[in-house]
Amino acid sequence: MAPDRTTPARMGNTPEDYARFGIEAGSIKPHEDGLRTDGGPGSYEWWYFDAHLDDGAKLVVVFFTKEFTAIDKPLAPMIRIDLTLPDGTTVEKLAEFDAKAFSASTETCDVRIGDNVFAGDLQTYTIHAKAEDVEVDVTLTGQVPAWRPESGHWLFGTEAEQVFAWLPSVPEGRVEATYSIGGKTSTTTGVGYHDHNWGNTLMLKLMHHWYWARGSAGPFSVIASYITAEKQYGYSTLPVFMLARDGKLIADDKSKVTFEELGRYTDTGTGKPVANVTRYTYTDRTERYVVTYTRHSDLSTMKFVDGLKGPKKAAAKLSGFDGAYLRFVGEVRVEHYVGESLEESYVDDALWELMYFGKARP
Repeated sequence: MAPDRTTPARMGNTPEDYARFGIEAGSIKPHEDGLRTDGGPGSYEWWYFDAHLDDGAKLVVVFFTKEFTAIDKPLAPMIRIDLTLPDGTTVEKLAEFDAKAFSASTETCDVRIGDNVFAGDLQTYTIHAKAEDVEVDVTLTGQVPAWRPESGHWLFGTEAEQVFAWLPSVPEGRVEATYSIGGKTSTTTGVGYHDHNWGNTLMLKLMHHWYWARGSAGPFSVIASYITAEKQYGYSTLPVFMLARDGKLIADDKSKVTFEELGRYTDTGTGKPVANVTRYTYTDRTERYVVTYTRHSDLSTMKFVDGLKGPKKAAAKLSGFDGAYLRFVGEVRVEHYVGESLEESYVDDALWELMYFGKARP
């Protein structure tokens, strides 16, 4: 009986990989946050922003070249605004536009969809977005420098022909935000994050599921993710970890990270297995940093098929696709050990997500 063969999946980190994508190891340039695809069939791309605001609100804004599950379609720009008000009320808006409403620079981040703007230079960003009666204006100023895990390009396939790319352009920054709903306006400050994603293959064909989180506690800022590739790629695990202290990178070697899922349960709405606690431990000789995310409640639980309409919905159900997205709210705790001695511990509020494309594994 022939052994099972799996297709390779890896993070691009060779000189040839960097040359292929026109980037440099350890040096991030503004063009990396500019348009990286042509927006046409066979690609997807989005620019993402989120913030915890000091008045208790939470804000997410995303500019898309198209729905990322429809990459074979031509350019079909969209804007998404998710706003959770201080009283817990959540408003989710999606605005769709004609292709001619879209423009974007390849030299820097300057994305325009109609009158909406997402622009910046890896340090300072301005975002203006409006969908129906919800309007937001944001200034984001980076406090942790742009970073990426090695090349930031995950490569799948025997020829590394399938690409998923990710750039945390602002791992953490100061936010000034004005938001309004139905003409009622609030202005506040907060802490924010911006990243940029693109690729040339449906993510659900490459990835079974992933946890992704960011957060800050005390002097520490963290970005952490744990990606599990699809069955074709042997369910390979692809960890990501970045820890900064006082705005300076102190840890990002993925080989030193272990990941744990604790307190598992099955989410009733999506049927997906979820960890109440996710923990990333970074061990460097005698020092350890333990980053623990503890779920308090769900901000969003969504089956992708529920967002589809008509023939698309019928086709997805027929194929058995049951992908889901869950966003959690809770706390992040950062602990610093030297040997077995706990030297520091900080805790703060956090948001994180579980993207689950595949079937729940036994």
